[in-house]
Amino acid sequence: MNISQCIKRLSAAMILSLFLSVAEGWAVDFAERPFEPHSFSADSVIDRLMFFAPTYENIVDEYWATLYIKGQMNARKRNLLMRYIPSMFRVRRGVDDYILETVSDLHYTSPDIYDQKIRASQGTVGGDRNVPGMPLYFCIDIYSSSLLNDGRLLSPLARHARKYYTYRIDSVMGAPNKLDYRIRFFPKSMNDQLVAGYMVVSGDVWSVREIRFSGRSEMITFTCLMKMGDVGADNEFLPVSYDVEGQFDFLGNRVTGRYTAILDYKDIRLNTHRKPKRGKKDFNLSPSFSLQCSEEAYTTDSTVFSALRPIALTEREKAVYRNHFARQDTVSVVSRPKGRDFWKKLEYWTLHDYKFNLTNVGHIRFTPFVNPLLFSYSGGNGLSYRQDFRYSRLFPDDRYLSIVPKMGYNFTRKEFYWSVNVDFDYWPRCKGAFHLSVGNGNRIYSSRVIDELRSIPDSIFDFNHIHLDYFKDLYLDFRNSIELTNGLDLSIGFSAHRRTALKKSQFVLTGNYELPPQEFLNRFRNTYTSFAPRIRLEWTPCLYYYMNGNRKINYRSDYPTITIDYERGLKGAFNSTSKYERVEFDLQHRVSLGMMRTLYYRIGGGAFTNRKELYFVDFVNLSRHNLPVGWNDEIGGVFQLLDGRWYNSSRQYLRGHLTYEAPFLIQHLLKRTRYIQNERLYVNILSMPRLRPYLEIGYGIGSHILDFGVFVGSENGKYKNIGCKFTFELFNN
Repeated sequence: MNISQCIKRLSAAMILSLFLSVAEGWAVDFAERPFEPHSFSADSVIDRLMFFAPTYENIVDEYWATLYIKGQMNARKRNLLMRYIPSMFRVRRGVDDYILETVSDLHYTSPDIYDQKIRASQGTVGGDRNVPGMPLYFCIDIYSSSLLNDGRLLSPLARHARKYYTYRIDSVMGAPNKLDYRIRFFPKSMNDQLVAGYMVVSGDVWSVREIRFSGRSEMITFTCLMKMGDVGADNEFLPVSYDVEGQFDFLGNRVTGRYTAILDYKDIRLNTHRKPKRGKKDFNLSPSFSLQCSEEAYTTDSTVFSALRPIALTEREKAVYRNHFARQDTVSVVSRPKGRDFWKKLEYWTLHDYKFNLTNVGHIRFTPFVNPLLFSYSGGNGLSYRQDFRYSRLFPDDRYLSIVPKMGYNFTRKEFYWSVNVDFDYWPRCKGAFHLSVGNGNRIYSSRVIDELRSIPDSIFDFNHIHLDYFKDLYLDFRNSIELTNGLDLSIGFSAHRRTALKKSQFVLTGNYELPPQEFLNRFRNTYTSFAPRIRLEWTPCLYYYMNGNRKINYRSDYPTITIDYERGLKGAFNSTSKYERVEFDLQHRVSLGMMRTLYYRIGGGAFTNRKELYFVDFVNLSRHNLPVGWNDEIGGVFQLLDGRWYNSSRQYLRGHLTYEAPFLIQHLLKRTRYIQNERLYVNILSMPRLRPYLEIGYGIGSHILDFGVFVGSENGKYKNIGCKFTFELFNN
C-alpha cells in the first residue's frame, strides 16, 4: 500500500469518524442539553413543545384520583329571569354569597374518558348546581387540540395553532442548565374559541409546568390557572390543582364564581413507550366507567366531609356557612295562601323546565310552555313551534320504560302535529326493546289518483269536486329490536297508515252519463289504509360500549353506520287497500379532523317496487321536518329548501350530503366575529327521475344563542330559490 492510499484511507476514516461524532451529537435529545437563557426564541420553544405535545397527550393510559372542588358563588345582579336559567343554582332573596364543596372519585381512561362519581357534598345551595358551564374547566388536557372536553377552546399547543396565536417569551427562569420559559400567547383575532394567557415551559423535558388562560365562552368570562405535577414524578403530565374564576352575564343577571380544585392521584398508569395508543381490540369499555356504574349514594354529613376536606376553609367561607345555618334555625314555618302557591306553580310550569319524581311511579319532565328556544324557521318549512314531555321509570334488572309525547304547530302551513313514542327496554344487556310510535305525520301529497282520473278519455267527472291530492296521515309503527352481535341491530315490526283526504271529494257527473261500475270507483277513495311488515338492519363496525349495571350503552365508533330498511304492504290485511314494497339504504359517518374540525357525509337511496297499487310515496329516510330540530340533528343530512311535493312524488331517489364544520372559515377573515363558535359548509344533492339533480349549497354559523344558515337551491341545473334557517340554541341541551 503506497503513501497516497494510506493518506486517502486515513482521510476517509477521519471524515467518517467526524461524521459519526456529529451524528451522535445530533442524536442526543436536544431537550437534555443546557442552553443559554437567550439562545431560544418563542417560536423555537413552541416548536419543541408542539413536537412533544402529541406524545404527552397519549402518555397517560389511566389514572384514579380523588377530586376536591370548592366553589364560592356571588349573585351580584339578578332579576326574575335568573330562576329560569338551566343548571343555575337557586338564588334566595337577600342572600348574595353561596358555597359548594364536593369530593369525587375520578377515573380517567385514554382517550378522553372521564368517569366521575360524587362521594360527598356540602354547601349552601340545593343539589349540585353551579354557575352554568363552570364544571367543564376541571377536565382540561393542555396537550390536546381543544382545551375543554366538549371540543371548545382551541389550545395554543394544537397543531397549526400559529395560524391563530402569537407567541413571545416573557421571561426565563432557573439555573443555566435547567431553564424554564414563560411564554405568553395572544389570539390573532377576536373569537370566543381562542384564549390569551401564559404558560411556563420546562427546558428540561419541554413540557408545561403551569398554564393560565383567559377568555369568553358562551355567557362566561373566565380565567383558569392550572398547575402540573413535578418533573420526574408520575403526575408530571397531569394537573394537580386548578384555580378558576368566572363571571356569568345574562340579560341583567351577573353571577361570579371562584373555584379551587385539588387532585390526589391514587394510581397512575403510563404508556412507557410514549407512543400514541392504538385502538383497543376489546370494545368493552366497562372498566373505564366503573365509577359511573356504582349505585352508592353520596353523603352530605358535615362531620364526614370535614375529614375529607384537603384544605381548610377561609374565615369568609366559614362565615357563609354560619349565616346559612343561622337562617335555617330562624326560619319559621308560616303557611302561605293557597292562591299564591297556585300562581307560583303555574308560573314555574309555564316558564321553567320542570322535573319531579313520583315515588314508585317514575320521573316526569317537560319543557317550559313559554320558551322562544322551541321555535325555528326555515325557508322550506316556515315558522314552527314544538313542546316535549317525558315520563320514565327504571324497573329491576335495569329494565327501562320511556314515554315521550310531543306536539307542535307549523304556523306557515297552519298544521298541528302530535306524536307519542313509547320505548321499553325489556332486555337491556342485549339492547332488546319494544318501540311504539303513534301520531299524525306530514300531510302527504299524491298525484297518482288525480292523474289516473284525468287519463280517462273524455272524463265524465267534474274535477272541481275532487280533492284527492293532499291527505292527512295517521300512523302507527311498532317494532322489536335486539342486538345480534356488538354493533349489529335487527328490528322486526310493522307500519300502519290511515290517510284521509284533506277535503272530502264527490264524484259528480259532468253530464247525463251513467256511473262507472262500483269496482272502478273503489279505486278512488277519500280514505286509504295500509299495513306493512317491516325489517330493519343496522350495523356499526368496531363499536365501543360500556355496561351501566345490566344496561349496555353504546359509546362511539370510528366507522360509519350502515342501515338497510325493508317493508312490504299487504293488501287486505287489516282492511289495507295498498300493496307495495319499499327498500332503503343509508350510510352516515362523522369524521373528526382535529383542530375542532369535523367532516360529515351521508349517502342513501331508496325505491318502491311492486307499485301497481301504490298511491302514496312515503320514504322513511327521505322525509320533511315540519317542527324545530337542533343544530346537530342529522347535522347537514337534510334538505332545507326542497319543495314538500318532491318528497312524495317519486318512487325512487338517490341522495348525498357533505358537511364541513370548523371554527375558523370565513369569520377568520373578518377578525372581530367573536361570538361565532362554529361555521359550516353544506353540499346536498338529490336525484330523482324528474329531478336530475336537485342541488343545495349552504353556509351556516353556530353560536350559543342561535344558529343560522343560508342556502341556495337549483333544480335540473337552473337556479330555483334562496332561503335561510335558524334555530335557538340557548340552554338547548
